Amino acid sequence: MNRRQFLALAAQTPKKRIACLSSTYHVRSHSDNFITRFLEGYWIGEDHYDPPFEVASLWMDQLHPADIGKRLAAAYGVPVAKDIAGALTLGTGKLAVDGVVIVCEHGDYPNNEKQQQLYPRFEFFEQVVNVFRKSGRSCPVFVDKHLSYDWLKAQRMHRWSQELKFPLMAGSSVPVTFRRPDFDPPRNLVMESALAIGGGWVADGGIFHILETLQAFVERRRGGETGIRAVRMLKNDEVWKAAQQGLWRRELLDVALTRQLRPTGQRPEEMTAVLGLIEYRDGFRAATLALSGVSEYIAAVKPLHGPPQATLCYIPIENSNNFSMLAHAITQMMNTGQPPLDIQRTLLVTGALAGLMESGYQNGKRMDTPDLKIAYKAPMNSWYAKGEGS
Repeated sequence: MNRRQFLALAAQTPKKRIACLSSTYHVRSHSDNFITRFLEGYWIGEDHYDPPFEVASLWMDQLHPADIGKRLAAAYGVPVAKDIAGALTLGTGKLAVDGVVIVCEHGDYPNNEKQQQLYPRFEFFEQVVNVFRKSGRSCPVFVDKHLSYDWLKAQRMHRWSQELKFPLMAGSSVPVTFRRPDFDPPRNLVMESALAIGGGWVADGGIFHILETLQAFVERRRGGETGIRAVRMLKNDEVWKAAQQGLWRRELLDVALTRQLRPTGQRPEEMTAVLGLIEYRDGFRAATLALSGVSEYIAAVKPLHGPPQATLCYIPIENSNNFSMLAHAITQMMNTGQPPLDIQRTLLVTGALAGLMESGYQNGKRMDTPDLKIAYKAPMNSWYAKGEGS
């Protein structure tokens, strides 16, 4: 859907009412990056989009010392609900909104021994589903980032969406941000290998961004996505030994690093490194790499015939406009009931991420992933922001 079609549809359609559920809401938090855009509008490149919804309610699990949620709610006349059910029912006793946005990122939540932050996305989602059941109807739901740190919880969330037949979308802003250069592998490209790299945030929240970025490219390979057979996490010296053993393609890293806007001059071998090896069910192999001296997200693909190609997934630090295209996807889902991003991608990545974190906890053990028999086909054209970005 282009901008002209989008604006024409918006002009003809009454604004949907959405409930926004936030873990905590402060400047530059994910709640700010999503909910504030729904209150104030957003930019994608040179195009401005007016607020796409009526934010009917706001609920916050934790009040940050520098909270802006209550102030923004007061400024825009948005009721602050006491609980999740109240945010969805608006005092009517039944579902009274057209969509739900769950932004459970940031806040004071513990980490476990696997370096997974125990965000209660599942618990928020379960309360939403309870309202759907009591009301006898449902509405579209967006969940920021991966569905859950726990694979069984993520599976249950997906099953509920299928059972109650409501559109569900989730994911990272990185695969849908601006690409420098504009590179979208043609669907059914015969790929030999692929690599996605990112910074040194090696808890599950950081690795998720790199992993879903990788998936946004490799899902376009010949035959479509068939699922993941096994994953393995390696660290530091083991990363470079794995390259020498042919477990991942070092040349892809060299090509990727040429796309940096902010290189440090360090050699990769001098950086703290965490590698994720991904074995797909069709025999394809790819990898993620977190490097402490890198502050950007870059994807590289090696076709079977031809040289490697790489692109920077651009994060505009000054305005967080990498979130605008994902906000735009949420808008389209809420208005049409059709998610432009396939939940199967984020479900697959959620499971692979859980396996990688378990592998890291078990000192690099290869983890079989028999539940990840998740097959889907990428769209003809990937959903991401066009242009240089700002």
